[in-house]
Amino acid sequence: MTSWTPDGPNLVFHDDNANVLPALPDGSFQLIYIDPPFNTGKKQSRQSVKTTRSLTGSRVGFKGQSYETVKGLVTGYDDAFDDYWSFMEPRLEHAWRLLAPSGTLYLHLDYREVHYAKVLLDALFGREHFLNEIVWAYDYGARAKNKWPAKHDNILVYVKDPKTYYFNNEEVDREPYMAPGLVTPEKAARGKLPTDVWWHTIVSPTGREKTGYATQKPEGIVRRMVAASSKPDDWVLDFFAGSGTLGAVASNLGRKFVLIDKNPEAIEVTRKRLGGAGDLFGSAVEFVKQPIGDQ
Repeated sequence: MTSWTPDGPNLVFHDDNANVLPALPDGSFQLIYIDPPFNTGKKQSRQSVKTTRSLTGSRVGFKGQSYETVKGLVTGYDDAFDDYWSFMEPRLEHAWRLLAPSGTLYLHLDYREVHYAKVLLDALFGREHFLNEIVWAYDYGARAKNKWPAKHDNILVYVKDPKTYYFNNEEVDREPYMAPGLVTPEKAARGKLPTDVWWHTIVSPTGREKTGYATQKPEGIVRRMVAASSKPDDWVLDFFAGSGTLGAVASNLGRKFVLIDKNPEAIEVTRKRLGGAGDLFGSAVEFVKQPIGDQ
C-alpha cells in the first residue's frame, strides 16, 4: 500500500483527486497551490513543434541548410463542466482540512469563475482568512477587437489561521523599480518587493521550461508563492498538477511535494519533467498508479 508519510518520498498520483484527497492526513501541507480547469467551455490543447535539419526540408535557414518542422504529441483536456462549483467545493473543503495551521492556499483562476470562488472560500475559510488577490498580468496571445483584451489571471490567497500563518517576503525575488530615479541608487540596485500585481511573461514557446502541456504556468510565479509561504523541507500539494510545475519549483527550493492528476497526458509530461529528479534536484519521486488506499 502506498500512502503519504512526512518522511516519505515525493509522490505523484495518477488518479482522480477525489479518490486521493480523503486519504491524506489533516494538516499535512504548508502550502497548497491549485490551478484547476478554468471552465472555459473549450477543449484546451497544445501541440509540440520542433525544427530539425533535413536534406528534403522545405525551409531554408542558417548557411543555406534545409529544415523541416516536426509536429509532436498533442496534450490537452476538456475544460467544460455542467456544474463547476459542485465539482470544486468538496475539493476546496479538503484543501482547508489538509493545510497546516500556518499554511496557505493559492487558488489560480481567471475572470470567469474567480468571483464565485471568493464567495465560496469566504464561506469555507472565513472572510478574515482572506490574505490577498494576486493579479498575474501578461502580454501575449490574441487580442479581442470588440472589448478590452483579457491579459491577466487571478490568484486568491487564503490562510488557515490569520494569526499564525507563515509569510517571508525576504525570500522572494525582487523587481525593478518602474521609476528608479525616484529612489536611492542602493534601492534601485536591490529592486523592490513585488506587490499584488505580478507582471510576468507566459511560458515561452521556445524556452527551457516548455513542456508542450496546454495551460502550463511559468515557474517564476509559482516560485514566489513557494518561497514566501513555505520553508525548506515543508510539504506542498497540487491536486490539479498538470505539467508538474509545483513539483519542479518545490524540488529546486528544497520543499517536498505531492502531485495529483487523472489526465494520463499530464502524468506523462510530469514523468518526463520530474522522473530524473533524484539526479536533477536531489529528491526521489515515486509515481503511483493505483489509488492511495489500494493494495
